[in-house]
Amino acid sequence: MLSSLPIIDRYIRERVLLAMLVVISLVLSIDIVFALVDELGDTENAYNAWEAMRYVAMTLPSRIFQLLPFTALGGSLIGLGVMASHNELIIIQSAGVSTWRLVWAVLKPAIFVMIAGLILGEYIAPPLQQAAQSSKAILSSGVENIDAGSGSWRKLGNEYIHVNAIAPGGETLFGVSRYKLSSLSDSTALESASFAQSASYVAQEEGGYWLLKNVVESRFEPAFVRTSESDSEEWHVDLSPQMLAVLLVAPDRQSISGLYSFAQFFENQGMNADRYHMNFWGKLLQPLATLSLVLLAVSFVFGPLREATMGYRVFVAIGVGLVFTIVQQLLEPASLLLGLSPLLAVLIPIVICAGLGIYSMLRVR
Repeated sequence: MLSSLPIIDRYIRERVLLAMLVVISLVLSIDIVFALVDELGDTENAYNAWEAMRYVAMTLPSRIFQLLPFTALGGSLIGLGVMASHNELIIIQSAGVSTWRLVWAVLKPAIFVMIAGLILGEYIAPPLQQAAQSSKAILSSGVENIDAGSGSWRKLGNEYIHVNAIAPGGETLFGVSRYKLSSLSDSTALESASFAQSASYVAQEEGGYWLLKNVVESRFEPAFVRTSESDSEEWHVDLSPQMLAVLLVAPDRQSISGLYSFAQFFENQGMNADRYHMNFWGKLLQPLATLSLVLLAVSFVFGPLREATMGYRVFVAIGVGLVFTIVQQLLEPASLLLGLSPLLAVLIPIVICAGLGIYSMLRVR
């Protein structure tokens, strides 16, 4: 019997991985179509239909990473469900293979998917996402004046800044607006406002600075406004190109290391970094979330869905995935409002999902 276990493991692995491939292909195809339609609606200036298709292609790894937990869920449920429909699970169990041994055989391909997802989400998807976002921002945003509808706003000390577009790598900025508040502790009056068409990072041995070009500044005096223009101006601010490289990328599309660095930066600036901590823990613990979803899917196959039709299994997989996502999305704002730890908010749905799966498996035994 022991000699046949590797054969059984390989058979289950092939079935589950094939089902996962089918699931990711179908779901990703639908996601790409909707993304392309959405991007085609945003075409303006130099951002045309070809650039929209290029953008969707470059953000493909990020989309795959986002779908991996539900791919593992659907693939495990469908792949193992097909075996149950053909009575293959009953035959394998009749040969003396325990239920938990079968569960481990299903979890092994899921672990492979989780490791691949971590590599994809840390090293491949974020750089491509950053390049795509930067290219789109440069092509669709002007650099002659502030484009408040796009770009990114940030607070740095007593300054609010807006950047229309950031070149890949973060060393060149386009359309930099700065609004400086009064440094007096009892005043929030606007002290000055300036706009620079571009900015380049000048590296030095100890830190560095930004060289602003074509700067127009307005200083607000008590009785009048003084306007001045300059070809260049040095801007000393604690904001490196590495930090700016991820500035335009949504937190849920950034790398784990980038999220941690940005959270530390926000805390050093005295700002709330809970959103970045939330996404940091969510990405770091995504393997556990995937594992809990797969465990719950396996418990369904050995329990209430053993005799269910394929369509019903797909419906259950979609339902479980939606419930899991809704709980995660509800806990994020709730944790920010109630002061709940971001780590705890991420762990709650994972623990609930894993607990339900283990409880269902114990009942099967």
